[in-house]
Amino acid sequence: MDGDRRFKSRCELEVKAMVSRKERLQKIWHQYDSRRDHKPSSMRQAAAWAISDGLLQLPEVDPIDILAEQMAQAVREEYRTDSEGRRYRVNHAVRATKSGVQYTFWGVMGYAPHDHMEKAFAQRRELIVGENFQLKVDIDVYNEMNAGKHPAIQLVLDYRDDVAEREELMRLHFRRHVA
Repeated sequence: MDGDRRFKSRCELEVKAMVSRKERLQKIWHQYDSRRDHKPSSMRQAAAWAISDGLLQLPEVDPIDILAEQMAQAVREEYRTDSEGRRYRVNHAVRATKSGVQYTFWGVMGYAPHDHMEKAFAQRRELIVGENFQLKVDIDVYNEMNAGKHPAIQLVLDYRDDVAEREELMRLHFRRHVA
């Protein structure tokens, strides 16, 4: 039991450190943004400015971590086309936390166990729901901030027509290339 308490305390400290780091980076971003009179700019420009002003230091990086991230990006972007002309993602990730450390396990469609694929699809769906929720909140807040200045931005969260349209375009494209 005492080991659990120590483990939880260590995890809580790590989470607080991550939040503190994120808050610090957010503060640096807002300093940079203010100095540029709120003109949109890239994070690369902001990071270079922060380094030159001594607000950030270049991190020491593990080359294996860099290669692993590059590999993850490459396999995330691997697609194939099935006999019906449907372009599908080949590799699917499942995030899992073990002993307080988050891991990402990759599986190849057609070879990965069903439970891996089910978790991968559920996690991707959850990301989409989270993104949609945040988009709605952002639009609602923007519309309230700009009420009377600009027309309200409308958001439709029912994607059935969009998905059906893309499926039809895919079928038409496939028929043209097969015929």
